[in-house]
Amino acid sequence: QVHLVESGGGLVQAGGSLRLSCAASGRSYAMAWFRQPPGKEREFVAAIVWSAGNTNYADSVKGRFTISRDNAKNTIYLQMNSLKPEDTAVYYCAASMSVYNIGSYSRTPNAYEKWGQGTQVTVSS
Repeated sequence: QVHLVESGGGLVQAGGSLRLSCAASGRSYAMAWFRQPPGKEREFVAAIVWSAGNTNYADSVKGRFTISRDNAKNTIYLQMNSLKPEDTAVYYCAASMSVYNIGSYSRTPNAYEKWGQGTQVTVSS
């Protein structure tokens, strides 16, 4: 089955940029990024469908974050620009075999069967 390996987390200053990577050992229909700030619930960040590249973004990251895919490398990325302290969280990569479009279902954690280990992103002010 799909195995996900994340990388790219770290510490950056507010206004800076960071790129997360998630390499998948198997294929899936869609993949996504979620995040969990300290003491808060896990929340949706962005999702992408492998075939057509359709995307979905949380309002809090629109215009700042970009999710993308590299089909040859079987890897997805999250380019994070204009980072804010509120973006500080553990970021998780996830893969789904049940997301058939990029609508509301793609924004829910239970749509995803496989999860990465998480990578810490810390934005200082």
